[in-house]
Amino acid sequence: MNKFLIAGLGNIGAEYELTRHNIGFLVLDRLAENEKMTFATDRLADHAEWKYKGRQLHLIKPNTYMNLSGKAVAYWLQSLKIPKENLLVVVDEIALPFGTLRMRTKGSAAGHNGLGNIEATLGGPEYARLRFGIGNNFPKGGQVEYVLGNFTRAELDELPPIMDRAIDAIKSFCTLGPERTMNTFN
Repeated sequence: MNKFLIAGLGNIGAEYELTRHNIGFLVLDRLAENEKMTFATDRLADHAEWKYKGRQLHLIKPNTYMNLSGKAVAYWLQSLKIPKENLLVVVDEIALPFGTLRMRTKGSAAGHNGLGNIEATLGGPEYARLRFGIGNNFPKGGQVEYVLGNFTRAELDELPPIMDRAIDAIKSFCTLGPERTMNTFN
């Protein structure tokens, strides 16, 4: 059976729960809720498994904090013997307008500490990522406060259908592959 590792990035702790930086966690939480999965705390991450169309999907939410996400991703890839091309990282992106999705099979970390740590740990940028646009509505020097700030009420109201589209992109990545998924969702 084809195995995939889907890593949603975020920070652990109630104070970060609904922050923009935690969209990776939020998308995987919604997927787990939709499919009646539960996460269990395991080595370096909360982990859930799901069989979908003949594939085994392993969902992880690293509990290493964002800046050390690579440690959890590398551990789970190695322990489950999943090839790097079957890794998809779900991450927030300030360079995209709120609600925009963009999948890439490789690319720069673009200043994102979670992606930078994964790149450093895995030895390069050759892994797929699903970037979830959170916008950049912050003053000069206010990036940290913005990404670690909570979504607005209006944004929270808009999130469910966008998260469902991200979930559809995850399913497509695992069944149709990255190229067809990028053509459909980018």
